[in-house]
Amino acid sequence: QVQLVESGGGLVQPGESLRLSCIASGISISVYRMEWYRQAPGKQRELVAGITGRGTTTYADSVKDRVIISRDNDKNAMYLQMNKLKPEDTAIYYCNLQTARSDYWGQGTQVTVSS
Repeated sequence: QVQLVESGGGLVQPGESLRLSCIASGISISVYRMEWYRQAPGKQRELVAGITGRGTTTYADSVKDRVIISRDNDKNAMYLQMNKLKPEDTAIYYCNLQTARSDYWGQGTQVTVSS
């Protein structure tokens, strides 16, 4: 059974940083593209960043200069380093992995940016 578990969210002040983690079990992530999404209250889920199995990264324009996505295939993990956080970054952050057959999501981790 494939599971994705996010962690690292919390309440921070504007300008601070957080590092989110996504740990996978039941599957080896090494060949798969993985992505971080977020969903703010009343808004649709949006793609934040993605990383291929070889480490090629893509970012949403809204976060491009402030976040770094990375992965450690040996640890079956993906990370999102978020810097200079803004109130508009407040959302539940989800990790996602798609195979040819299935689309897997974690339960999400809440990030709240507020003074």
